[in-house]
Amino acid sequence: MARGKAISVKIRKEKVINALEVKLATVKADKANEKVNEGKYEKEMEKWKKELVKFATANFTKAENVRTNYRSWNNTLNIDFDLTITGQDIPKEPEREGNVMHDHTYKEIVEEIENAIRILQMSDEEVINTSTYNSIARYL
Repeated sequence: MARGKAISVKIRKEKVINALEVKLATVKADKANEKVNEGKYEKEMEKWKKELVKFATANFTKAENVRTNYRSWNNTLNIDFDLTITGQDIPKEPEREGNVMHDHTYKEIVEEIENAIRILQMSDEEVINTSTYNSIARYL
């Protein structure tokens, strides 16, 4: 297919409405579970950070580019160093479950999807054109 050529297809309205409804349900479920998922993720991140500290201290003898900074005014010592990891099992960083989005973004997305569903349901056409699909494709 040549670049710059537009694709002209017709998509059944019911398929698009069903896909939008599924996406809307997913967005709402992600938002409902966001606090639980974030709490779990933060606990996993704290555990992972502790595992990294254990890993780094166990491999400190291999450290390169060691930098120290002692602050006498508050009696703190900062040690910064680089470790080159080759074939060692570094602890795996946890991944988030679901998406995290701000409330205003969530409201905007839900409103746009609901509006698109309502408009498509009011349409008498059995199929939608590519330009209509392009305007809602980011949600599918």
